[in-house]
Amino acid sequence: MTSATINFINISPAAIASAALIGAVLGSFYACAVYRYIAGQTLTNPPRSMCPECGHMIAWYENIPLLSYFFLKGKCASCHKPISLMYPLIESVSVLWAVLLMIMYGPSPLWLMYMFFGGLLIVASFIDLKTFILPDIITIPGSIAAIPCAAMLTNIGWEGALIGAGLGGGLFWSLRLLYRGLRGIEGLGLGDVKIMFMIGALAGPQNIPLVITVAAFSGLLASAIMMMVDKKREYGSMIPFGPFLALGAMLSILYSDTFWIWYLQG
Repeated sequence: MTSATINFINISPAAIASAALIGAVLGSFYACAVYRYIAGQTLTNPPRSMCPECGHMIAWYENIPLLSYFFLKGKCASCHKPISLMYPLIESVSVLWAVLLMIMYGPSPLWLMYMFFGGLLIVASFIDLKTFILPDIITIPGSIAAIPCAAMLTNIGWEGALIGAGLGGGLFWSLRLLYRGLRGIEGLGLGDVKIMFMIGALAGPQNIPLVITVAAFSGLLASAIMMMVDKKREYGSMIPFGPFLALGAMLSILYSDTFWIWYLQG
C-alpha cells in the first residue's frame, strides 16, 4: 500500500470536497489571469469578465467554475460564439491538483504552499502554451519565494533549497548556451531557466533528474502526437517546454518519495 493510498484512507471526504471547491474557484481565477495576460489586460482592468467576441458582461451564474461551461454548452450566452476550452481545462487541472495535494499532504501548511506554487506553474504553463513566454512576473517572484518556503516548510532545508535552485537554473542556463553554440539558434528560453530556479528549490537537488526526465519524455511524446495529428508540422518544430517542466515538478511534489522507494527497492 503506497503512502498516497494510506493518506487517502485518512483524509475525510469533506476535506477532499473542500479542496475540489477551492481548486475550482482558484482555477477560474487562473483562467482569467491567463486570458488577461495574453490579451494585454490587467487583473483589475476591465473590472468584470466579458466575452472577447461581443463584449457581453458575464453574469455570476455564467461564471461558475466548470459548471457554467457545460450549462452554456461551451458558447457565449449572448453571441453564441464558442468559449475557449482553455477555461474548463485550466479549472479541471486546478481541481485535480488541489485534490491530489489534499490526498498526499492533508489540510496542512504544505498543502497551502504547494497550492500557491502549483497555481504559479499552472498560469505560467498556459501562458507559455499560447505565447511561448514564461512571464517574469511569475518566474522571478516565484523563484525568490520558493527558497525560504521550501527551506522552512519541507525537509529540504536551506542548503537543499539553495543548491536545488542553483542546480536547476544553472543546468538549464548551461544547456541554453550549449544548444545555441552547437546550432546557432535558441533552444531554451530564459523563462525556462528562471522557472527551473523555482522548481529546483521546491523539488530539491535529489529530484531534479526526475523533473527533467518527466519533462523530456512528456515533451517528446507531445511533439510526436502533434506531428501525427498535423502532417505539415516539421520535425524539430518548437514547442513550449514550460508546461512539461511544470508537469515534472508537480509529479515530483506528489510522488517523488514513492518513486525513489520503488526505484531503490527495484
